[in-house]
This record gives sequence, structure tokens and C-alpha cells, in this order.
Amino acid sequence: MPNETLHLSRRRFLAGTAAVTALALAGVRPSWAAGVDWKKHAGTTIEVNLTKNPRGELLRKYQAEFEALTGIKVNSEATPEQQQRQKAVIELTSGRPSFDVIHISFHAQKRQFEKAGWLADLSPFMADPALTDASLNEGDFAPAGLSYAKDGEGRIRALPFSVDYWIVYWNKELFEAKGLAYPQTFDAMLAAAKALTDKEAGTSGFVARGMKNANTPVWTSLMLGFGQQAIGEDGTILADNDKGVEAAKLYQALMTETAPRGVTGFNWAECQSAFLQGKVGMWFDGVGFAAPLENPELSRVVGKVGYGVVPAGPAGRAAPTLGDGIAVTEASQNKEAAYLYCQWAVSKEMGARLFQAGAGVPFRTSIVEDAEVRKGVTMPAEWADAVAGSAKVSQIALPVVIPVTEFRDIYGVALTNLLGGADPATELKAATEQFKPILERSEA
Repeated sequence: MPNETLHLSRRRFLAGTAAVTALALAGVRPSWAAGVDWKKHAGTTIEVNLTKNPRGELLRKYQAEFEALTGIKVNSEATPEQQQRQKAVIELTSGRPSFDVIHISFHAQKRQFEKAGWLADLSPFMADPALTDASLNEGDFAPAGLSYAKDGEGRIRALPFSVDYWIVYWNKELFEAKGLAYPQTFDAMLAAAKALTDKEAGTSGFVARGMKNANTPVWTSLMLGFGQQAIGEDGTILADNDKGVEAAKLYQALMTETAPRGVTGFNWAECQSAFLQGKVGMWFDGVGFAAPLENPELSRVVGKVGYGVVPAGPAGRAAPTLGDGIAVTEASQNKEAAYLYCQWAVSKEMGARLFQAGAGVPFRTSIVEDAEVRKGVTMPAEWADAVAGSAKVSQIALPVVIPVTEFRDIYGVALTNLLGGADPATELKAATEQFKPILERSEA
């Protein structure tokens, strides 16, 4: 099978995933909570600003169901990610946004939106039994989702919608040939990666993103296992301390001693392509890239893939987490009606559709652990187990700061230099000196 066939472009991946949303909902019958006054705002019209991806398209696909349930008219627009973000900032800055509901990327937009005061406080709505289903409570969200949703004062500014946990995809056939078990610790993962690397056979033990900017979440994800994030809650940069350096050393060892040639140019698509060919033992990346691995038209590893929660570091096990949310704008004149839409978007019914269609993974643990819902998931049970296991130990993977792009760019250069043999401590210190004034200006 030629590489061109195996290499999935981002556009093709999203298109393929969106197509799956035509599948029928299995295991869940819509049963909207009787205690909620869904018709309270019948006759109201709300405007919804969504990102054009499988999650946004799923909401648009079932929009008529919400309208029938509530009597609220929804005008929704879905635009590509970068355009949607630019439009949102321009309109919110004006103070007169054209939309009541906004679909946000937590790691890219949370801090900026909170600092500017652009999102409404949803806490009173969640506490009102006439507005909120009793099953929708803080305890049902994965820990990282709740951290994303709340501001510094503990107020809920967005409902966690779809999560992307990072897991380890592993080739069972290659592991079995070497007599290896799935690693439970970082040390065991490095040892397994070295044992699986066989130049004569053309196999590599490990692959992850090596391309500048794309590589940064790999390192910050490993850092969680050492017990910290790159930037502390008080804004102190921790990326270049002992734990940050140890995480960088592990990244360097995995990527220079056990990864395929040319890995410095790898983003997720190149990693996926390499793993699909059956020549890589472990691939570390988001859980949402799994579907092509089980597609016989694209994959040489169908039925041979294991899905594992990230092994434990010295400080324990932590599942790196990215995700998006659905929120009400502070400027909206229809906040309650908009909140009902957000509640519907994260409901069990919509979450089950999201999960079963492969369009994303809901942040609500009651959905991903529901046996009936899981009957309709087309991916292997082990994949769903990895999702549920990750939810229990989820931690935010990237720092929640306004200049997150600059963070990824600057530290991404440092990580790329590591793959050329540079010293981790030296590179991280230089990166921190470059990034610190940028972070300080953003918080001024």
C-alpha cells in the first residue's frame, strides 16, 4: 500500500469523520427532563456561532430537534476554525456580537475570553432546577473539563462539550513478537520503545509530533507525569525547572533513539501514516485520530491496535487533555434561551451521538461509561476503555494563556533543537527568557 494511500490529510480526516454522523443513535432514547421548563422561551430566536468541524456539524444536524423541544428558533453558522476565532474576537471586542452562543477552543481562547469578560456566568442557571436537568452537574464532568469551564473565582463560563484526551496507540503484534506488555510507567515506555526499535526490520518503537509548534503538547503532556504544568496557576513559568527538563529529556530520548527517520517534520498526519503501516510500536497523540486505524482500506494494523491510558510518570498517571466548550455571551439579550441550547448541546442524547459517530468524545463521564451508549460505539471496546480511564485522571495539557501560539512556537523551536542533540536545560532556559516578556505583556 503506497504512502499516498495511507497518508490522511486533515481535510479528508474531518470529512470522513463528519460523514459518520449519519449513523443512528444507539442505546439512548431522547427523554428530556420533565422538571426543566424547556418551553419557557418559546418564540425566541437565538444566534449560534459554531466551528466548522464534526462537532459543530453534529449540532447543526440535530438543531431541529432542539427547536421542537423548546420552541426556540436557532440561526446557526459554522465557519472554519481560524475564521471563526477571528470573527468572534472582532465582534466581541465591539461589544455588540451578532451571536448569543459561541463554540470555543478552551486551550486557545479561554484566558482571552475570561479576561475580556465576554462570557456569561452560567453558575446561576446550573443551580436552577427549572432550567437545568439534575443529571447535569459539576461532578459529571471530567476534572480537566471543569477546570476549563471555570474562571478564577470558580464561576462556570462555558459548558465542557468535547474532549481530546491523549493516549498511546500501540501495535499488539509488534509487542507480542518481542514478548512485551503494555508499559505502565514512563521508564517502561522508554524501555519498550528501545526494545521495539529494529533497524534491520525497519521498525521504530515510538512516534510523536516532531514538527515545531505541533511538538509542544507532546512535551507538556509528558510534563504532567512529572507533576506539573508548564505554567503555574499563579502565572509563574515552570517549563525550564527540573521537572520540565526531565520531561524534555524523555521526549529527546524517545524521539532521537526510537522514532522514525525524519521525525522532525512530523505532525499528527505523518505520525498516523507511519503507525498505519505497521512499522511503529507506539504512537502518542489525541484519541480522536483512531478511526482510520480500524479501516481496512487505509490500515495495515486493523485488529492489532491497543489503546492505552498514558503510562505513569514519577508523580503518577495523568491523561493530557484538550477540548472545547459551548458558552453564552455576556452581551446576549437571550441568556436563558442560549443556555438551554448549551445544555442541549452537552446532553446525554447529544453526547451519545458525538461518541458513537466518532465526531468527538463528551466531557461527561456518565456518557462515556454508559454501557448502553457504548453498544453503539463503532470503535473497539478497548478504545472506549481508554477514553473512560483517561477521564478519571485528566489534566489540562497546554497552559491556559492568551499567547498560547507564541508559547508553542518558541518552545517548539527548543524541542526541535533537542532532536538535533542540543542540551534540554540550555534550550528551555533560552526559550523561557524569550517567552517571559510576551506572557507578561499579555497579562498587563
